Amino acid sequence: MTAPSKVHLLKTGTMECDQTWLLLKPGATITDRSNTRKEAVWTTCPTHAVLIEHPDGRILWDTGVPQDWETRWAPTGLQEFFPVQEGTTYLQDSLAALELTPDDIDVLVLSHLHFDHAANAKLFDNGKTRIIVNRDEHEGALGIDGPFKGAHLKVDYEGIDYELVSGDAEIAPGVSVIETPGHTWGTMSLRVDLPEAGTKIFTSDAVYLGESWGPPAIGAAIVWDSVRWLESVEKLRRIAEETNAEVIFGHDPDQAAKLPFAPDGHFG
Repeated sequence: MTAPSKVHLLKTGTMECDQTWLLLKPGATITDRSNTRKEAVWTTCPTHAVLIEHPDGRILWDTGVPQDWETRWAPTGLQEFFPVQEGTTYLQDSLAALELTPDDIDVLVLSHLHFDHAANAKLFDNGKTRIIVNRDEHEGALGIDGPFKGAHLKVDYEGIDYELVSGDAEIAPGVSVIETPGHTWGTMSLRVDLPEAGTKIFTSDAVYLGESWGPPAIGAAIVWDSVRWLESVEKLRRIAEETNAEVIFGHDPDQAAKLPFAPDGHFG
């Protein structure tokens, strides 16, 4: 039986935003980058991808923010609420540091189709890379009226020939997705079982922060279905407890500062 040999964490862009987007607290109001009072906490919001070295091929999880974020997001106004830090490290930079390009990726799995996770998906639409997304996410994101809705921007993901999955599904031996809806219609989390380093769970936006994780879990401003979101958090908690997994959250700057990002470190 084959198993993943190494897992690289890739930096894919650091945004800034009002923390209320990530952690919903009583009395908070959301600000944009032009509000100098910053009534709420203005925080960094790092994004990451996961590169899995596997005997069956290289598997990439998520793609981060686009290099042209300022103009691409302008029709939505998102650039005012989630500006990307100057000098940030994008996905292409992180791949290049490992002497890789998008053509070296055999499978791309997208946790969901929001602007900070699927923005670079079309770099992998090359006729070679399998691109996998949840069936419910695909139906919802392609079915929106107009060019965008909230953080779903059709320009990021429409026109791609996807492979659709439903429920919890194995991508390769030791690599599986966990269906964790609530943030969006078909948000997925990633589970990687490493022979020596143990189980790693990458929550994506099913859980933004360690503070969101709880218990009790604390919601955020961007949640499609609060009940299903909470059910998904508890599902992840059960799996993590059963497997003694290390849980890596979607946008936690404090946790990210302690993680072994490529090219300097890895799991495995």
